[in-house]
Amino acid sequence: MNLVELKRSMKTLRLSGMAEAVETRILEAQTEKLAYLDYTSTLVSDELTRRSDRLIQRRIKDADFRDAEKTLDGFDFDFNKKMNRRLIFELATGQFVDRHEDALFLGPPGTGKSHIAQAIGRAVIHAQGHRVVYREAHQLLEDIADASIGGERKQFLEDLSVVPLLLIDDLGMRKLPSTAAEDLLELVMRRYERASTLLTSNRPVEDWGKLLGDTAAVAAMLDRLLHHAHVMKFGPKSWRTKTSSDLKEANPSE
Repeated sequence: MNLVELKRSMKTLRLSGMAEAVETRILEAQTEKLAYLDYTSTLVSDELTRRSDRLIQRRIKDADFRDAEKTLDGFDFDFNKKMNRRLIFELATGQFVDRHEDALFLGPPGTGKSHIAQAIGRAVIHAQGHRVVYREAHQLLEDIADASIGGERKQFLEDLSVVPLLLIDDLGMRKLPSTAAEDLLELVMRRYERASTLLTSNRPVEDWGKLLGDTAAVAAMLDRLLHHAHVMKFGPKSWRTKTSSDLKEANPSE
């Protein structure tokens, strides 16, 4: 079997990582006089790396982040110096997902909640390979409504209930349907101590009863969300306000 045939056979066996690296590894083995075991180990390592990279890429795509490029490296922690960095980087390890714990990010608009939430989701994928789903709150509720109309509500909620990390972003930013409290309660109950939920909101939890229009349902939801939750407050300064001020200073005549 020549090299071309070997590569073709590897691809047939779905060993594309090996197929891409085999020629280079053969030259390396000849140059470095590698033992057969060492040569084989490097090829296996190449295949594992390729599969891991492809899994991560697929997980990031399937998460459907609003801003897929948000990372912790790209966040200015000095802007709001009192931010709990230690908690953020602890969450980014993904260990809270392994423990089926939740997280709640609260603070005014423009303080970085969505950025950090998506960055943590991305970090969890890289660190643990976990499946992550991102939805803005109003979009999630629309999806539930559509599934209900189509007779697929039970299956839709069951599918969501087993996602290791569900990011629900911007609760309170838009007007929500009258069924919002019941829908969110059912979802939270299904996921309670079974999977992790990270929720961001620009409204304090004391306002959620009025926001969602059902104090009893909200109380039951918060009872479960807060039981094993990491709560973090963002602010007080807003990035959007800073950006607006910077633009005005740069263009004083406008």
